[in-house]
Amino acid sequence: MIFLSHIKTARQFITRGQNRATRLIVYTGILFFLVTVGCETFAQQSVIQYVQPFSGTSASTTLASQHIEDKTERLANTIPAVAPPFSMTQWTPQTQLSEKKCLAPYYYNNKKFYGIRASHWISGSCTQDYGSFTIMPISGKLRTSATDYAADYTHAGEVATPSYYKTSLPGYNLLAEATATLRCGLIKVTALKADSVYLLITPNSDQAKGYIKIDRQKGEISGYNPVHRIYQGWGQPAGFSGYFFIRISKVFTTSGVFSGASVSTDQSVENQKDLGAYLGFKLQKGESISIYAGTSFTSIAAAKLNLETEINSAGLATIVSATNQVWERSLGQIKVNDASEKNKRIFYTALYHAQQHPRLFNDVDGGYPEFAGNYTKKTLKQGNYYDDFSMWDIYRAQLPLVELLKPDLANDFANSLVLKGQQGGWLPIFPCWNNYTAAMIGDHATAFLASAYNKGIRSYDVKEAYRLMRQNAFQMPDSAQYLNGKGRRGINSYLKYGYIPMEDSIPDAFHKREQVSRTLEYAYDDYALATVAKDLGKESDYKQLKKRSLNYKNVFDQQEGMVKGRFADGNWYTPFYPDHREPYITEGTPRQYTFYVPHDIPGLIKLMGGEKKLENKLDSLFAKKEYWHGNEPGHQIPFLYNYTHSPWKTQLQVSRILAEEYSEGSGGLSGNDDAGQMSAWYVFAALGFYPVDPVSGNYQLTSPLFKQAVISLTNGKKLTITTIRKGKKSIYSAKITLNGKSLTKNQITHQSFVHGGELIFYLQDEPIKR
Repeated sequence: MIFLSHIKTARQFITRGQNRATRLIVYTGILFFLVTVGCETFAQQSVIQYVQPFSGTSASTTLASQHIEDKTERLANTIPAVAPPFSMTQWTPQTQLSEKKCLAPYYYNNKKFYGIRASHWISGSCTQDYGSFTIMPISGKLRTSATDYAADYTHAGEVATPSYYKTSLPGYNLLAEATATLRCGLIKVTALKADSVYLLITPNSDQAKGYIKIDRQKGEISGYNPVHRIYQGWGQPAGFSGYFFIRISKVFTTSGVFSGASVSTDQSVENQKDLGAYLGFKLQKGESISIYAGTSFTSIAAAKLNLETEINSAGLATIVSATNQVWERSLGQIKVNDASEKNKRIFYTALYHAQQHPRLFNDVDGGYPEFAGNYTKKTLKQGNYYDDFSMWDIYRAQLPLVELLKPDLANDFANSLVLKGQQGGWLPIFPCWNNYTAAMIGDHATAFLASAYNKGIRSYDVKEAYRLMRQNAFQMPDSAQYLNGKGRRGINSYLKYGYIPMEDSIPDAFHKREQVSRTLEYAYDDYALATVAKDLGKESDYKQLKKRSLNYKNVFDQQEGMVKGRFADGNWYTPFYPDHREPYITEGTPRQYTFYVPHDIPGLIKLMGGEKKLENKLDSLFAKKEYWHGNEPGHQIPFLYNYTHSPWKTQLQVSRILAEEYSEGSGGLSGNDDAGQMSAWYVFAALGFYPVDPVSGNYQLTSPLFKQAVISLTNGKKLTITTIRKGKKSIYSAKITLNGKSLTKNQITHQSFVHGGELIFYLQDEPIKR
C-alpha cells in the first residue's frame, strides 16, 4: 500500500503543470517504482549492454525446431522493442507492412524499411498488431505509396538497445533515432545532406479505417487506428482505438493527407485504405527534427496528456538516459557472475523479453477503456491496469517470474483480471485486445490468480476473484455470452463425463477439438481453484474441485501408457499415432502431452506403473527426439526426472537445452517466445530452478548455469545462488545447501526464496546413480 500511495501522489503531482525538468524527474521516479519497487542499486557494471533485441527476429536455427511439423511455430516473432518494461507501446523498426495475424512488424532478414512503428504487437506471438501507427522519414520528392517510399535497408550502422534505436537510411541520406517512455515515444530525424524531407504518418489499419488530422498552426498531428477483435468475435469493433498525439519540433512548410498514392492538400482524412498524413521540411545538412508522440487507448486528449507528463519537450539524450536507468534497475534485480560473456548475453536478453507483457493499458490519470466495452472509459483509483495476457503460455513461468521479482506488479496483474471479470461478467480465458477471445485452451487466469494468492499476493478483491473463478469452473454461460467468448469451452461435456469426449468438437473457439488437452488443463485449473477454496474454508467446493483435478486419469489409456482421445461411451479413438499432431491434442503430440499433469506427478506415476516407468517414458521421449522445446506443453518435462530415482537426468537434459535451444543470433530461440514464456524458462533454468507447478509454490531444482547469481527481492532480501564445480564441465549435483543446511529433496519453496539467504550447488563430473 505504501507503493500505491507513492504512485498516486506522484501522479497527482505531475499533472499540475509543473515545469519540464520537474516532470521528467518525477516520471523517472515513477518508472523506477512501477518496475523495481524496493530494489537496491548495485555498484556494478551495466547489464543492459548484454541485451540483444534482435534475438528471435528470424526463423529458429535450433536443432529441435527443425524436427517439428508446423513450420510457422519456428518463428520466435519477437521485435527489437524500445520501451521501459511492461509499457503501453513498444517502438520498433518496421520491415513488414500490415496488422495481419502472425506477421510481426519486424523481421531481421527483410530488406525494406517502412519507418518506426508505435506497436502493440504481443512479443513472440502468432497474433496480430493493433492500434498502431508508423512514422517514416523520406527525402527528395514526396512519395506516399509504401512500395514507392520503402527504403533499402541493411544492418550497417544499426544500433538497438531496450532504450534506444538508431539506423541510417543511405538512400535518403537520413539518420533516424528513437527512444521511449511508458506511453510515449521520441523520434529524431537528422539530414545527412541538405534536402527536402518529409514525414509520413500512417495509422496501420488493415480494414481501411482510422483517422488523422493536421493542425499546421500548432505543429500537431493527431488520430487513431480503431481496434478490432481477434479469435472469438473476429473483426468486430473492440470498443477502443489506438490514439496518438504528435508534436513536431520544427515548423513544416507543407502538409497534406493521402490514401495510398492519392495525395491531397486537405488536412484530415478518415476511413480510407492506406491513409496517412505528410509533413514537408527544408533541412540543411546536420539539421534535425524531433517528433514527440503520445499514445493512449482512451482518447487523443489522453495521448496528449501522457506526452506532456512523460516527455513534454525533453531531449532524446535525456529520455534515453532515464529509460536506460529503468532497464538497468529492472534487469539488475538479478546479477550474474560468470566467465562466459555469451551466456550473460543470452540471459539478459531472455530477461528483457520476459518483461514486455502484459501491457500497461491506463493513462497517467488512471483512465483506461472498459474491458469488452463500447468506448467507455473507466478510471483507476490506485495501481495500474494491464492487458494482453497470453495466458496459456505465461502462467507457466513468465508470470511466476514476475511474482518472484515484482510482486506488486503481479498484484496489479491480478487486480486487472478481476476488473475484467467484473466489467465483462466472466473471468476471461485469454484476455487480449482488452476483450474476450476464447483463444487457446484451459482457464489459466484461474491458475495465475491461485498462484498469486498462494504466494501471499492478495491486495485486490479476493472475494470477487474467487466468485469469478468459481463461476468459470461450475457454470455454462448462456448461448450469446458463450459465443462471445465467455466461459470455459466445452464445460458442459467436461462436467458431465469427467473429460471432453471426441463428439464435442468445440465449434465455438478458434482452437477447435483438442479435447484431451483441454481435459488435462481443466484438471489443473480445478486443482488450482481447489487450493484457494480450501484456504477460504469453502469445503464443499474444495472437495468437488479436488476430485475433478483427477479427471486427467479419464483420458489416460493404460494399455498405451499415454493420453488418448475418448468417446462418450468410453471407447478410445483410433488409430493411435503417439508422435503426430492429433485432433485432440493442442500444438503437440499425445506423447508430449502425456506428461502434462503438473499438480499430481505421483498420481501419474502410479498410472504408469511406477517411477521407473515414468523414467523410461521420459528417456524414450528424449531418445526419439520428440521433446520439442519450442512450445509450451512440454516445458515442465525435463524437470520430471526429479520425481524419479534419477534426478541427474533433469540436470543433464536442462543443461543440454540451455546450450542447444538458446543462442545469440536472430534465430536463437527455438519457437514462438509467446509473450516471454520461452525466455522466462531460460531465466529460471539458468538460475537452477523451475516452477513445474506454479500454484504449489514449489520449484524443481537443477544445475545452475552461472558461477553466481544474486537476486534482489523487493522486500529488501537477497538470494545468492552459488555454484561450486569440481571441474569446468561439472553439471551433476553432489549436494545442495540452503543457508548451510543440506536439502534432502530436489525442490525448494517460494517462501524459502522470499526469506533470502544463500543457495549453494556443489557439482561434479559424474552423476549419483541410485
